[in-house]
This record gives sequence, structure tokens and C-alpha cells, in this order.
Amino acid sequence: MNSWEIGKIFLFTGGILRDESQVKKYKEFWNFIDMPAGETDLKTLISQMEPALMEGEYVFCIAGAEMVIHPTSLIGMFREQEGLTLILHKHLADQEGLAYYAIMKWISLRVHSSLEAVGLTAAISSALAAANISCNIVAGYFHDHMFVPKGDEERAMSVLRDLAEGRKE
Repeated sequence: MNSWEIGKIFLFTGGILRDESQVKKYKEFWNFIDMPAGETDLKTLISQMEPALMEGEYVFCIAGAEMVIHPTSLIGMFREQEGLTLILHKHLADQEGLAYYAIMKWISLRVHSSLEAVGLTAAISSALAAANISCNIVAGYFHDHMFVPKGDEERAMSVLRDLAEGRKE
């Protein structure tokens, strides 16, 4: 097993390698990741996006240098020049005493979009902006995710469904 494989297993298990059967299981999972990159056709992406409202409330926080949060607790993370931005369940941020100023709702698109697809996030952000809905878009390997202010989630879902069905707001 090379160091890249060990690193992937380490990330997936939270750093715990138990036995060879578990290592085999995680290697099989990560080989699944090596599948095709996803859809690139904009019309297909929009018509098949299938927005889904995820349960819970989410916040964006800045991690302090002394902070320890298990990777599986994170929804997302991004290293910026000013610090490490974390996307967490609100209750975890509250539990850790982390500051945040906006409570967000998470909408996930079910279509497997390619990281190289052109125009999907622009179409989404334009449609939401036309409805005066703020949106923070995060691209994952398989799907795109929108974080919209709590209270705007149902309107955002309606806008996204209309966009998928070819209707203008």
C-alpha cells in the first residue's frame, strides 16, 4: 500500500486503522471514487439537478489555532489567508462556543456534476439573486451545495425547481 492510499484511509477513518479487513473495505470505497468525473452539459445539469433541502441549521465559523474538531464533524472546510473557515452544524458551533453571524440552511443538488462543468453555479446564483436570496455555493466532488439564509430555504427551493423545469421566476 502506498502513502497516498494510507492517507486516504487515514482521512476516511478519522486516523484509525484497525485491521487489514477494514483497510480492504476503505480501499474498495476509495477505488469507487476513481469513477468518471460527472456531467458537464449545462442543460442536463440544470434539468436534472434535483435540489434537496438537508435537515438542520448550519453556520460558517473561523477555527482558532487551539481548536480540535474531528474531521467527521465538519460539513466543509476551507483554508483562507485569514484563517480556517469551517462549515458546521449550528449545535456543534454552539457547543464549542464558536462565533457566527448567520444561520444557514443547506440545499444539495442530486445531479453528479463535473468539477469542470461550466455555468451551473452561475445559473443558480443568478436565479437566486433575481429572487433576492443570498447564496454561498460549495462544490463537492459529486455534487454542488448551496447555503442560504434560514427563512429563505423554501423560496430558494422553489426558485431552483422552477429553474430545473425551465420556468423563470
